[in-house]
Amino acid sequence: MVIKMSEEKVFEVLKNAGKPLRTKEIAELAGMDSKEVGKIINRLKKEGKVKSPKRCYYSV
Repeated sequence: MVIKMSEEKVFEVLKNAGKPLRTKEIAELAGMDSKEVGKIINRLKKEGKVKSPKRCYYSV
């Protein structure tokens, strides 16, 4: 599967954070719109690449 550049950016932010982040924090660190990040997070969650240790927080 080909990973889009924006998905790669979100994944890298989560990987480098070292702690679970909220969608808004991910968007700020990636320099992206939070709605777009939310869509990417949902896609990555369905693929099993991202997990949610507690409500509204995401990590790899």
